[in-house]
Order: sequence, then structure tokens, then C-alpha cells
Amino acid sequence: VQTNMSTINAYAALEKGGKVVPWSYEPRPLGATDVEIKISHCGVCAGDVHAIAGSWDSIGWPAQKFPVVPGHEIVGTISKVGSGVTKVKLGDRVGMGCLSWACLECNACHSGVEQRCKRAVFTYMGSYEDGAIAQGGYAEAVRVSEEFVFQIPEKLPSEHAAPLLCAGVTTYSPLVNHGAGPGKTVGVVGIGGLGHVAIQFANKLGAQVVAFSSSENKRDECLRLGAHKFVNTSDPDQLRS
Repeated sequence: VQTNMSTINAYAALEKGGKVVPWSYEPRPLGATDVEIKISHCGVCAGDVHAIAGSWDSIGWPAQKFPVVPGHEIVGTISKVGSGVTKVKLGDRVGMGCLSWACLECNACHSGVEQRCKRAVFTYMGSYEDGAIAQGGYAEAVRVSEEFVFQIPEKLPSEHAAPLLCAGVTTYSPLVNHGAGPGKTVGVVGIGGLGHVAIQFANKLGAQVVAFSSSENKRDECLRLGAHKFVNTSDPDQLRS
């Protein structure tokens, strides 16, 4: 069991709209069911760009606090564990996404939608009840409840696993929840960070996949990823078909 404090070196936006620069901070003490992850990989999400710009409050989020260390597509190895940790051990290769903590007691948590917990702490921009500020994965390490870390399969490279922790779950969850599979047709509108993952998931689930994009130069890539049909939304004739 390792619970000592240590400085974490990171990259942070020190002010709204600022550049991401080297920065360090003292993490909150490791709780009994917390772990520290030594980060090897972290994806770059559009949400990180919004965090750096300080624009999340424009859609109703609380006013953002700076400095902020972005990054919520995190993969690394467990380097410290709290005294009550049972689900992972030192040296395990794990990943974490957009949540660091939730109460695990409310209806949302019991329903498997912890992100709706009113006390949830997001990986960055979140505040713990003791006032500590959560910081993200553009860093050498991060601390998180063991409930929100996930073992990475041995055959899955870390650089491929990281984006699945945001873009992956964001597309996989609705596909599964809405029954995508044989006999179903799935339309993927916009082939970017999420869209290219959605095509692959929908195809592997057995659905017919139609990719919609305004960029004709994405046609071959969409078909390679598993789309059965490509529609160029800039072409009125293709839209009518």
C-alpha cells in the first residue's frame, strides 16, 4: 500500500484560452479505494480543446477553474494503491475515461449511469467534496477511484486503447443500448474522431452501416473501416438516393 503525496508534472492551460504549458501540482491524498496511474498514453479529445478555451460554461456547466490539465482518454499502469483497493493491483495496465469518482449510492449510480450522479467528479474540471480539483491525463500520473479504472486486454496496444475510453464508449454505448446488430441499419453522420469508431463498432455488431460525410475524400476510408454505403451530403443527387 502506497499513499504518500508527490508532485505530479503535467501540461496545463493556466488561464482561459491560454497555451498548454508545463506545470506541476500536489495531488489530493490517495484515499482508501483510490489508485494512482503512471500514465503512458493519453488521447486528445475535442472536449480538451473546449476545456482549454474555457467554453464548457457556455452550455450550462459551472464556471471553469484554471489551471486545468486536460485529458480523459488515459492508459497507464497502477503505481500506487490505497489500503482498501481490491479490484486492481500494482503494475496492472489500466485505462480511465471521463470520471474520477461518484457516490455509488444514488439511483444514477445504481442504474449504471454514474456520469449522471449529482456528486460525480469528472477527470478534469471536477471538484471533490473536500475542495480538491481533479486534473487530467496530460500528465505523468493521475489519481482516481478504483471503480473507474478498467483492465486493458493484453492484445490491445495502449495507443489504440486510449481513444476508446471516450470516443469508443461514446459510440459503443448507444449502439448497444439501441440494439444495433443483424437486421438493423445504422447511419453514421460525420466521420471524425467518433464517426470512424462508430463505423467499426456498428459493422462488428452485424448492422448495415451507412456513412454520411460532406467530404468525398473520406469515401474509401469509410468503406475500408466497414461502411456498406457512403453518402456524400454535399451532393444533392446522393442525398435523394
